[in-house]
Amino acid sequence: MDSATEINNDVYELARLSRDVRFDGLFYVGVKKTGIYFRPIFPANHPKSETVNFYPTASAAGEAGFRPCLRCRPECAPGTPAWAGTSTTVQRGLRLIADGALEDGNVECLADKLGVTSRHLRRLFTRHVGASPLAVAHTQRLHFAKRLIDQTSLTMQDISIAAGFGSVRRFNDTFQRTYGRTPRELRRGRESVVSTGALTVQLPYRQPYGWTELLAFFEGRATPGVELVKNGRYLRTVRFGDRSGVIDVKEANGALSLTAHGVSTDTLFAAVQRTRSLFDLDAPIDDIGVVLSRDKTLQAWLKRNPGIRVPGAWDGFELCVRAVLGQQVSVKAATTFAGRIAERYGEPVGVAIDGMDDAPMRLFPGPQRLARARLESLGIIRSRAQTIRDIARATNNGDLRFAADQSPDEFRSILTSIKGVGDWTAEYVAMRALKDPDAFPASDLGLLRAFDEHGGRRMRPAELAKRAEAWRPWRAYAALLIWGSDSGAGG
Repeated sequence: MDSATEINNDVYELARLSRDVRFDGLFYVGVKKTGIYFRPIFPANHPKSETVNFYPTASAAGEAGFRPCLRCRPECAPGTPAWAGTSTTVQRGLRLIADGALEDGNVECLADKLGVTSRHLRRLFTRHVGASPLAVAHTQRLHFAKRLIDQTSLTMQDISIAAGFGSVRRFNDTFQRTYGRTPRELRRGRESVVSTGALTVQLPYRQPYGWTELLAFFEGRATPGVELVKNGRYLRTVRFGDRSGVIDVKEANGALSLTAHGVSTDTLFAAVQRTRSLFDLDAPIDDIGVVLSRDKTLQAWLKRNPGIRVPGAWDGFELCVRAVLGQQVSVKAATTFAGRIAERYGEPVGVAIDGMDDAPMRLFPGPQRLARARLESLGIIRSRAQTIRDIARATNNGDLRFAADQSPDEFRSILTSIKGVGDWTAEYVAMRALKDPDAFPASDLGLLRAFDEHGGRRMRPAELAKRAEAWRPWRAYAALLIWGSDSGAGG
Protein backbone atom coordinates (compact mmCIF):
# COMPACT_ATOMS: atom_id res chain seq x y z
CA MET A 1 0.00 0.00 0.00
CA ASP A 2 1.46 3.38 -1.04
CA SER A 3 1.53 6.45 1.19
CA ALA A 4 -1.24 8.24 -0.73
CA THR A 5 -3.59 5.33 -0.12
CA GLU A 6 -2.67 5.22 3.54
CA ILE A 7 -3.40 8.92 3.92
CA ASN A 8 -6.73 8.53 2.15
CA ASN A 9 -7.65 5.64 4.38
CA ASP A 10 -6.93 7.73 7.46
CA VAL A 11 -9.09 10.56 6.11
CA TYR A 12 -11.86 8.17 5.12
CA GLU A 13 -11.87 6.56 8.54
CA LEU A 14 -12.31 9.92 10.25
CA ALA A 15 -15.04 10.88 7.79
CA ARG A 16 -16.83 7.57 8.37
CA LEU A 17 -16.73 7.86 12.14
CA SER A 18 -17.98 11.47 12.07
CA ARG A 19 -20.46 10.85 9.21
CA ASP A 20 -19.02 13.91 7.46
CA VAL A 21 -21.53 14.94 4.80
CA ARG A 22 -18.75 16.50 2.70
CA PHE A 23 -17.56 12.99 1.85
CA ASP A 24 -20.91 11.62 0.76
CA GLY A 25 -20.39 10.12 -2.69
CA LEU A 26 -16.60 10.60 -2.54
CA PHE A 27 -15.99 7.11 -1.17
CA TYR A 28 -17.90 4.03 -0.04
CA VAL A 29 -17.48 1.63 2.87
CA GLY A 30 -17.51 -2.11 2.29
CA VAL A 31 -18.28 -4.27 5.35
CA LYS A 32 -16.50 -7.61 5.04
CA LYS A 33 -18.87 -9.52 7.35
CA THR A 34 -22.08 -8.56 5.57
CA GLY A 35 -20.75 -8.10 2.03
CA ILE A 36 -22.59 -4.77 1.77
CA TYR A 37 -21.23 -1.34 0.85
CA PHE A 38 -22.75 1.88 2.18
CA ARG A 39 -22.35 5.65 2.16
CA PRO A 40 -20.10 7.18 4.85
CA ILE A 41 -23.04 9.20 6.21
CA PHE A 42 -25.14 6.11 6.92
CA PRO A 43 -26.53 6.53 10.50
CA ALA A 44 -25.87 3.01 11.74
CA ASN A 45 -23.58 1.53 14.34
CA HIS A 46 -19.99 1.81 13.19
CA PRO A 47 -18.36 -1.48 12.21
CA LYS A 48 -14.85 -1.95 13.59
CA SER A 49 -12.08 -0.46 11.49
CA GLU A 50 -10.50 -3.81 10.74
CA THR A 51 -13.79 -5.11 9.29
CA VAL A 52 -14.19 -2.47 6.56
CA ASN A 53 -12.59 -1.54 3.26
CA PHE A 54 -12.79 1.80 1.51
CA TYR A 55 -13.53 2.26 -2.18
CA PRO A 56 -13.30 5.46 -4.24
CA THR A 57 -16.44 4.69 -6.25
CA ALA A 58 -19.54 2.54 -6.01
CA SER A 59 -18.28 0.74 -9.11
CA ALA A 60 -15.12 -0.26 -7.28
CA ALA A 61 -17.10 -1.57 -4.29
CA GLY A 62 -19.39 -3.53 -6.59
CA GLU A 63 -16.53 -5.04 -8.56
CA ALA A 64 -14.94 -6.11 -5.26
CA GLY A 65 -18.03 -8.22 -4.59
CA PHE A 66 -20.02 -5.94 -2.26
CA ARG A 67 -23.77 -5.35 -2.62
CA PRO A 68 -25.32 -1.85 -2.31
CA CYS A 69 -27.05 -1.02 0.95
CA LEU A 70 -30.83 -0.87 0.65
CA ARG A 71 -31.22 1.52 3.58
CA CYS A 72 -28.70 4.25 2.74
CA ARG A 73 -29.32 3.93 -1.04
CA PRO A 74 -25.92 4.63 -2.64
CA GLU A 75 -27.69 5.50 -5.90
CA CYS A 76 -28.96 8.69 -4.19
CA ALA A 77 -25.53 9.98 -3.21
CA PRO A 78 -24.33 13.16 -4.90
CA GLY A 79 -22.53 12.49 -8.12
CA THR A 80 -18.98 11.32 -7.67
CA PRO A 81 -16.49 13.54 -9.46
CA ALA A 82 -14.39 10.47 -10.10
CA TRP A 83 -12.62 12.17 -13.00
CA ALA A 84 -11.03 14.77 -10.72
CA GLY A 85 -7.33 14.16 -10.42
CA THR A 86 -7.34 11.27 -12.91
CA SER A 87 -5.58 11.03 -16.23
CA THR A 88 -7.01 12.90 -19.21
CA THR A 89 -7.84 9.59 -20.88
CA VAL A 90 -9.85 8.43 -17.87
CA GLN A 91 -11.66 11.78 -17.68
CA ARG A 92 -12.73 11.50 -21.31
CA GLY A 93 -13.61 7.82 -20.87
CA LEU A 94 -15.87 8.53 -17.89
CA ARG A 95 -17.68 11.26 -19.80
CA LEU A 96 -18.24 8.93 -22.76
CA ILE A 97 -19.53 6.18 -20.46
CA ALA A 98 -21.90 8.69 -18.84
CA ASP A 99 -23.17 9.43 -22.35
CA GLY A 100 -23.92 5.73 -22.89
CA ALA A 101 -20.77 4.69 -24.78
CA LEU A 102 -20.73 1.19 -23.23
CA GLU A 103 -24.39 0.26 -23.63
CA ASP A 104 -23.22 -2.44 -26.05
CA GLY A 105 -20.40 -3.53 -23.72
CA ASN A 106 -17.73 -2.90 -26.36
CA VAL A 107 -14.65 -1.73 -24.44
CA GLU A 108 -12.49 -2.05 -27.56
CA CYS A 109 -14.63 0.53 -29.37
CA LEU A 110 -14.40 2.89 -26.39
CA ALA A 111 -10.63 2.46 -26.30
CA ASP A 112 -10.38 3.24 -30.03
CA LYS A 113 -12.24 6.51 -29.50
CA LEU A 114 -9.76 7.41 -26.79
CA GLY A 115 -6.72 6.42 -28.83
CA VAL A 116 -5.46 3.65 -26.52
CA THR A 117 -5.61 -0.14 -26.36
CA SER A 118 -8.42 -1.78 -24.40
CA ARG A 119 -5.83 -3.37 -22.10
CA HIS A 120 -4.27 0.00 -21.32
CA LEU A 121 -7.71 1.54 -20.77
CA ARG A 122 -8.63 -1.17 -18.25
CA ARG A 123 -5.32 -0.60 -16.48
CA LEU A 124 -5.92 3.15 -16.27
CA PHE A 125 -9.45 2.70 -14.94
CA THR A 126 -8.31 0.24 -12.30
CA ARG A 127 -5.58 2.62 -11.16
CA HIS A 128 -7.65 5.81 -11.07
CA VAL A 129 -11.25 4.68 -10.49
CA GLY A 130 -10.75 1.32 -8.80
CA ALA A 131 -12.97 -0.47 -11.32
CA SER A 132 -13.06 -1.52 -14.96
CA PRO A 133 -14.91 0.51 -17.61
CA LEU A 134 -17.59 -2.18 -17.81
CA ALA A 135 -18.06 -2.10 -14.03
CA VAL A 136 -18.53 1.68 -14.17
CA ALA A 137 -21.16 1.34 -16.91
CA HIS A 138 -22.90 -1.51 -15.05
CA THR A 139 -23.12 0.47 -11.80
CA GLN A 140 -24.38 3.48 -13.73
CA ARG A 141 -27.25 1.44 -15.21
CA LEU A 142 -27.98 -0.27 -11.93
CA HIS A 143 -28.20 2.93 -9.89
CA PHE A 144 -30.33 4.67 -12.50
CA ALA A 145 -32.79 1.77 -12.55
CA LYS A 146 -32.95 1.71 -8.75
CA ARG A 147 -33.81 5.42 -8.68
CA LEU A 148 -36.57 4.91 -11.24
CA ILE A 149 -37.98 2.05 -9.14
CA ASP A 150 -38.06 4.27 -6.05
CA GLN A 151 -39.04 7.60 -7.63
CA THR A 152 -41.45 6.69 -10.44
CA SER A 153 -44.35 4.38 -11.17
CA LEU A 154 -42.96 3.20 -14.49
CA THR A 155 -43.47 -0.44 -15.39
CA MET A 156 -40.50 -2.74 -14.95
CA GLN A 157 -40.34 -3.16 -18.70
CA ASP A 158 -40.07 0.63 -19.16
CA ILE A 159 -37.40 0.85 -16.47
CA SER A 160 -35.38 -1.96 -18.02
CA ILE A 161 -35.45 -0.10 -21.35
CA ALA A 162 -34.65 3.28 -19.78
CA ALA A 163 -31.65 1.87 -17.91
CA GLY A 164 -30.28 0.00 -20.92
CA PHE A 165 -30.69 -3.57 -19.70
CA GLY A 166 -32.10 -4.72 -23.02
CA SER A 167 -34.60 -7.19 -21.61
CA VAL A 168 -36.76 -7.58 -18.52
CA ARG A 169 -35.19 -10.97 -17.86
CA ARG A 170 -31.68 -9.52 -17.74
CA PHE A 171 -33.01 -6.67 -15.62
CA ASN A 172 -34.60 -9.06 -13.10
CA ASP A 173 -31.56 -11.35 -12.98
CA THR A 174 -29.21 -8.42 -12.35
CA PHE A 175 -31.28 -7.07 -9.47
CA GLN A 176 -31.76 -10.50 -7.93
CA ARG A 177 -28.02 -11.10 -8.07
CA THR A 178 -27.10 -7.63 -6.78
CA TYR A 179 -29.77 -6.92 -4.16
CA GLY A 180 -31.03 -10.42 -3.38
CA ARG A 181 -34.49 -9.20 -4.42
CA THR A 182 -36.42 -8.68 -7.62
CA PRO A 183 -37.27 -5.16 -8.83
CA ARG A 184 -40.93 -5.72 -7.92
CA GLU A 185 -39.97 -6.69 -4.37
CA LEU A 186 -37.83 -3.55 -4.09
CA ARG A 187 -40.78 -1.38 -5.05
CA ARG A 188 -42.67 -2.58 -1.96
CA GLY A 189 -46.12 -3.07 -3.36
CA ARG A 190 -46.57 0.16 -5.33
CA GLU A 191 -48.47 -0.23 -8.55
CA SER A 192 -46.72 0.26 -11.88
CA VAL A 193 -48.24 2.48 -14.56
CA VAL A 194 -47.48 2.89 -18.21
CA SER A 195 -45.86 6.24 -18.91
CA THR A 196 -47.97 8.42 -21.18
CA GLY A 197 -46.88 11.91 -20.19
CA ALA A 198 -44.29 13.67 -18.07
CA LEU A 199 -41.66 11.82 -16.05
CA THR A 200 -40.01 13.32 -12.96
CA VAL A 201 -36.61 12.27 -11.59
CA GLN A 202 -34.62 13.68 -8.67
CA LEU A 203 -31.00 14.60 -9.35
CA PRO A 204 -28.90 14.90 -6.17
CA TYR A 205 -26.05 17.38 -6.00
CA ARG A 206 -23.17 18.20 -3.70
CA GLN A 207 -23.49 21.12 -1.30
CA PRO A 208 -22.91 24.00 -1.49
CA TYR A 209 -24.74 24.55 -4.74
CA GLY A 210 -25.30 27.98 -6.27
CA TRP A 211 -28.73 27.33 -7.81
CA THR A 212 -29.80 30.97 -7.66
CA GLU A 213 -26.63 32.22 -9.33
CA LEU A 214 -26.74 29.51 -11.98
CA LEU A 215 -30.36 30.25 -12.75
CA ALA A 216 -29.56 33.96 -13.10
CA PHE A 217 -26.83 33.14 -15.62
CA PHE A 218 -29.25 31.11 -17.74
CA GLU A 219 -31.98 33.74 -17.41
CA GLY A 220 -29.84 36.49 -18.90
CA ARG A 221 -28.89 34.30 -21.86
CA ALA A 222 -32.11 32.35 -22.46
CA THR A 223 -32.94 32.13 -26.17
CA PRO A 224 -36.54 33.34 -26.64
CA GLY A 225 -38.82 30.51 -27.71
CA VAL A 226 -36.20 27.87 -26.85
CA GLU A 227 -35.48 28.55 -23.17
CA LEU A 228 -37.35 30.13 -20.30
CA VAL A 229 -36.43 30.93 -16.71
CA LYS A 230 -39.49 31.70 -14.61
CA ASN A 231 -40.48 31.35 -10.94
CA GLY A 232 -37.31 29.48 -10.02
CA ARG A 233 -37.63 27.05 -12.95
CA TYR A 234 -35.58 26.44 -16.07
CA LEU A 235 -37.37 25.13 -19.15
CA ARG A 236 -36.04 24.39 -22.61
CA THR A 237 -36.95 22.42 -25.71
CA VAL A 238 -35.00 19.24 -26.45
CA ARG A 239 -34.68 16.74 -29.26
CA PHE A 240 -33.74 13.07 -29.21
CA GLY A 241 -33.71 11.53 -32.68
CA ASP A 242 -37.08 12.23 -34.26
CA ARG A 243 -38.73 12.97 -30.90
CA SER A 244 -38.90 16.39 -29.28
CA GLY A 245 -40.06 17.63 -25.91
CA VAL A 246 -39.46 20.03 -23.05
CA ILE A 247 -37.46 19.64 -19.85
CA ASP A 248 -38.48 21.51 -16.71
CA VAL A 249 -35.90 21.81 -13.92
CA LYS A 250 -36.31 23.26 -10.43
CA GLU A 251 -34.61 22.98 -7.05
CA ALA A 252 -36.36 20.82 -4.45
CA ASN A 253 -35.04 19.74 -1.05
CA GLY A 254 -31.35 19.44 -1.79
CA ALA A 255 -31.76 18.06 -5.30
CA LEU A 256 -32.81 19.21 -8.73
CA SER A 257 -36.17 17.95 -9.88
CA LEU A 258 -36.20 17.15 -13.59
CA THR A 259 -39.56 16.76 -15.31
CA ALA A 260 -39.33 15.58 -18.91
CA HIS A 261 -42.34 16.28 -21.15
CA GLY A 262 -42.59 14.28 -24.37
CA VAL A 263 -39.30 12.45 -23.74
CA SER A 264 -39.58 8.73 -24.46
CA THR A 265 -38.51 6.16 -21.89
CA ASP A 266 -35.58 4.93 -23.96
CA THR A 267 -34.05 8.44 -24.01
CA LEU A 268 -34.72 9.28 -20.36
CA PHE A 269 -31.22 8.28 -19.26
CA ALA A 270 -29.68 10.57 -21.89
CA ALA A 271 -31.95 13.41 -20.74
CA VAL A 272 -30.84 12.91 -17.14
CA GLN A 273 -27.13 12.81 -18.01
CA ARG A 274 -27.32 15.93 -20.17
CA THR A 275 -29.23 17.75 -17.45
CA ARG A 276 -26.58 16.80 -14.90
CA SER A 277 -23.95 18.21 -17.23
CA LEU A 278 -26.00 21.33 -17.99
CA PHE A 279 -26.20 22.18 -14.29
CA ASP A 280 -22.71 20.90 -13.41
CA LEU A 281 -23.97 18.64 -10.64
CA ASP A 282 -20.80 16.58 -10.26
CA ALA A 283 -18.26 19.36 -9.74
CA PRO A 284 -15.68 18.62 -6.98
CA ILE A 285 -16.60 21.83 -5.24
CA ASP A 286 -14.28 21.40 -2.24
CA ASP A 287 -11.21 20.86 -4.44
CA ILE A 288 -12.17 23.89 -6.53
CA GLY A 289 -12.58 26.06 -3.44
CA VAL A 290 -9.17 25.08 -2.05
CA VAL A 291 -7.37 26.18 -5.22
CA LEU A 292 -9.30 29.38 -5.96
CA SER A 293 -9.30 30.64 -2.38
CA ARG A 294 -5.50 30.98 -2.53
CA ASP A 295 -6.11 34.15 -4.55
CA LYS A 296 -7.27 36.84 -2.13
CA THR A 297 -9.59 38.50 -4.65
CA LEU A 298 -11.21 35.23 -5.66
CA GLN A 299 -11.43 34.23 -2.01
CA ALA A 300 -13.66 37.22 -1.26
CA TRP A 301 -15.94 36.44 -4.20
CA LEU A 302 -15.97 32.74 -3.29
CA LYS A 303 -17.32 33.57 0.16
CA ARG A 304 -20.33 35.20 -1.52
CA ASN A 305 -20.82 32.32 -3.97
CA PRO A 306 -19.32 29.16 -2.41
CA GLY A 307 -21.40 26.87 -4.64
CA ILE A 308 -20.00 28.15 -7.93
CA ARG A 309 -20.83 26.01 -10.96
CA VAL A 310 -20.01 26.28 -14.65
CA PRO A 311 -23.21 26.19 -16.74
CA GLY A 312 -23.03 23.56 -19.43
CA ALA A 313 -24.74 23.43 -22.81
CA TRP A 314 -27.58 21.20 -23.93
CA ASP A 315 -26.27 21.24 -27.48
CA GLY A 316 -22.72 22.11 -28.48
CA PHE A 317 -23.60 23.49 -31.90
CA GLU A 318 -26.32 25.72 -30.46
CA LEU A 319 -23.90 27.15 -27.91
CA CYS A 320 -21.27 27.70 -30.59
CA VAL A 321 -23.71 29.75 -32.65
CA ARG A 322 -24.68 31.67 -29.53
CA ALA A 323 -21.01 32.39 -28.77
CA VAL A 324 -20.38 33.75 -32.27
CA LEU A 325 -23.45 35.95 -31.98
CA GLY A 326 -21.99 37.30 -28.72
CA GLN A 327 -18.77 38.53 -30.32
CA GLN A 328 -18.30 42.27 -29.65
CA VAL A 329 -21.95 42.83 -28.72
CA SER A 330 -23.88 42.81 -25.45
CA VAL A 331 -25.36 39.67 -23.95
CA LYS A 332 -28.82 41.12 -24.56
CA ALA A 333 -28.13 41.75 -28.25
CA ALA A 334 -26.75 38.24 -28.75
CA THR A 335 -29.82 36.78 -27.07
CA THR A 336 -32.10 38.78 -29.37
CA PHE A 337 -30.29 37.49 -32.47
CA ALA A 338 -30.47 33.91 -31.20
CA GLY A 339 -34.22 34.29 -30.70
CA ARG A 340 -34.65 35.55 -34.26
CA ILE A 341 -32.77 32.53 -35.61
CA ALA A 342 -34.93 30.15 -33.58
CA GLU A 343 -38.13 31.86 -34.71
CA ARG A 344 -37.16 31.84 -38.39
CA TYR A 345 -35.49 28.43 -38.70
CA GLY A 346 -36.49 26.43 -35.63
CA GLU A 347 -39.13 23.70 -35.66
CA PRO A 348 -42.13 23.75 -33.31
CA VAL A 349 -42.42 21.30 -30.42
CA GLY A 350 -45.80 19.64 -30.09
CA VAL A 351 -45.80 19.45 -26.30
CA ALA A 352 -48.02 21.52 -24.05
CA ILE A 353 -47.30 22.20 -20.39
CA ASP A 354 -50.29 22.74 -18.16
CA GLY A 355 -50.51 26.23 -16.72
CA MET A 356 -47.69 27.68 -18.82
CA ASP A 357 -48.83 29.51 -21.92
CA ASP A 358 -45.36 31.03 -22.32
CA ALA A 359 -43.44 27.75 -22.20
CA PRO A 360 -40.72 27.40 -24.86
CA MET A 361 -42.14 25.83 -28.00
CA ARG A 362 -39.38 25.91 -30.65
CA LEU A 363 -36.25 23.84 -31.18
CA PHE A 364 -33.05 25.68 -31.96
CA PRO A 365 -32.18 24.83 -35.58
CA GLY A 366 -29.43 22.32 -36.22
CA PRO A 367 -26.42 22.65 -38.53
CA GLN A 368 -28.28 21.33 -41.58
CA ARG A 369 -30.79 24.17 -41.34
CA LEU A 370 -28.21 26.89 -40.78
CA ALA A 371 -25.60 25.80 -43.34
CA ARG A 372 -27.37 27.84 -46.04
CA ALA A 373 -29.47 30.17 -43.89
CA ARG A 374 -29.77 33.83 -44.96
CA LEU A 375 -28.94 35.18 -41.52
CA GLU A 376 -28.18 38.66 -42.82
CA SER A 377 -31.93 39.21 -43.19
CA LEU A 378 -32.20 38.93 -39.40
CA GLY A 379 -29.87 41.88 -38.82
CA ILE A 380 -26.73 39.78 -38.32
CA ILE A 381 -23.66 41.30 -39.99
CA ARG A 382 -22.39 39.49 -43.08
CA SER A 383 -19.06 38.28 -41.66
CA ARG A 384 -20.70 36.84 -38.54
CA ALA A 385 -23.45 35.18 -40.57
CA GLN A 386 -20.80 33.56 -42.78
CA THR A 387 -18.93 32.29 -39.72
CA ILE A 388 -22.09 30.62 -38.45
CA ARG A 389 -22.68 29.00 -41.85
CA ASP A 390 -19.08 27.76 -41.90
CA ILE A 391 -19.46 26.29 -38.41
CA ALA A 392 -22.69 24.59 -39.51
CA ARG A 393 -20.98 23.06 -42.56
CA ALA A 394 -18.01 21.89 -40.50
CA THR A 395 -20.39 20.28 -38.03
CA ASN A 396 -22.41 18.68 -40.83
CA ASN A 397 -19.39 17.02 -42.44
CA GLY A 398 -17.94 15.85 -39.14
CA ASP A 399 -14.87 18.09 -39.08
CA LEU A 400 -16.19 19.90 -36.02
CA ARG A 401 -17.56 17.82 -33.17
CA PHE A 402 -18.64 18.61 -29.61
CA ALA A 403 -17.91 15.16 -28.17
CA ALA A 404 -15.98 14.02 -25.11
CA ASP A 405 -13.72 11.64 -27.07
CA GLN A 406 -11.55 14.51 -28.33
CA SER A 407 -9.11 16.58 -26.34
CA PRO A 408 -10.04 20.20 -25.62
CA ASP A 409 -6.84 21.34 -27.35
CA GLU A 410 -7.76 19.42 -30.51
CA PHE A 411 -11.21 20.98 -30.42
CA ARG A 412 -9.80 24.50 -30.01
CA SER A 413 -7.46 24.01 -32.96
CA ILE A 414 -10.29 22.89 -35.25
CA LEU A 415 -12.71 25.59 -34.16
CA THR A 416 -10.23 28.47 -34.47
CA SER A 417 -9.32 27.34 -37.99
CA ILE A 418 -12.75 28.63 -39.04
CA LYS A 419 -12.62 32.26 -40.17
CA GLY A 420 -14.21 34.55 -37.61
CA VAL A 421 -13.57 32.30 -34.61
CA GLY A 422 -10.94 33.48 -32.18
CA ASP A 423 -9.55 32.37 -28.86
CA TRP A 424 -12.41 33.88 -26.83
CA THR A 425 -15.07 31.91 -28.68
CA ALA A 426 -13.05 28.68 -28.56
CA GLU A 427 -12.40 28.96 -24.83
CA TYR A 428 -16.01 29.84 -24.05
CA VAL A 429 -17.37 26.91 -26.05
CA ALA A 430 -14.77 24.52 -24.57
CA MET A 431 -15.77 25.71 -21.10
CA ARG A 432 -19.49 25.07 -21.53
CA ALA A 433 -19.95 22.51 -24.32
CA LEU A 434 -16.91 20.29 -23.69
CA LYS A 435 -16.97 20.88 -19.92
CA ASP A 436 -13.26 21.66 -19.86
CA PRO A 437 -12.75 22.82 -16.25
CA ASP A 438 -9.59 24.71 -17.17
CA ALA A 439 -10.90 26.67 -20.17
CA PHE A 440 -10.26 30.37 -19.72
CA PRO A 441 -11.05 33.26 -22.11
CA ALA A 442 -8.29 35.58 -20.94
CA SER A 443 -9.24 38.27 -23.47
CA ASP A 444 -12.79 38.65 -22.10
CA LEU A 445 -13.48 42.27 -21.25
CA GLY A 446 -15.57 41.35 -18.21
CA LEU A 447 -12.69 39.36 -16.74
CA LEU A 448 -10.18 42.11 -17.48
CA ARG A 449 -12.45 44.83 -16.10
CA ALA A 450 -12.73 43.00 -12.79
CA PHE A 451 -9.03 43.58 -12.18
CA ASP A 452 -8.89 47.24 -13.13
CA GLU A 453 -6.40 49.16 -11.06
CA HIS A 454 -7.47 52.23 -9.12
CA GLY A 455 -5.60 54.48 -11.50
CA GLY A 456 -7.74 53.34 -14.37
CA ARG A 457 -5.27 50.99 -16.07
CA ARG A 458 -6.87 47.94 -17.65
CA MET A 459 -5.15 44.59 -17.10
CA ARG A 460 -3.85 43.05 -20.33
CA PRO A 461 -4.90 39.54 -21.44
CA ALA A 462 -1.33 38.26 -21.07
CA GLU A 463 -1.19 39.58 -17.51
CA LEU A 464 -4.51 37.96 -16.63
CA ALA A 465 -3.42 34.67 -18.18
CA LYS A 466 -0.26 34.77 -16.07
CA ARG A 467 -2.23 35.43 -12.89
CA ALA A 468 -4.69 32.67 -13.79
CA GLU A 469 -1.91 30.06 -13.90
CA ALA A 470 -2.34 29.71 -10.15
CA TRP A 471 -6.00 28.81 -10.66
CA ARG A 472 -5.32 25.66 -12.68
CA PRO A 473 -6.97 23.23 -13.21
CA TRP A 474 -10.16 25.16 -12.33
CA ARG A 475 -9.82 28.35 -14.37
CA ALA A 476 -13.32 27.96 -15.86
CA TYR A 477 -14.77 28.19 -12.35
CA ALA A 478 -12.66 31.26 -11.69
CA ALA A 479 -14.12 32.87 -14.81
CA LEU A 480 -17.69 32.20 -13.67
CA LEU A 481 -16.84 33.51 -10.23
CA ILE A 482 -15.51 36.75 -11.73
CA TRP A 483 -18.47 37.14 -14.10
CA GLY A 484 -20.79 36.77 -11.14
CA SER A 485 -18.97 39.44 -9.13
CA ASP A 486 -19.84 43.09 -9.01
CA SER A 487 -17.10 43.88 -11.51
CA GLY A 488 -17.41 41.32 -14.28
CA ALA A 489 -20.48 40.62 -16.36
CA GLY A 490 -19.18 38.73 -19.38
CA GLY A 491 -20.02 35.37 -20.85
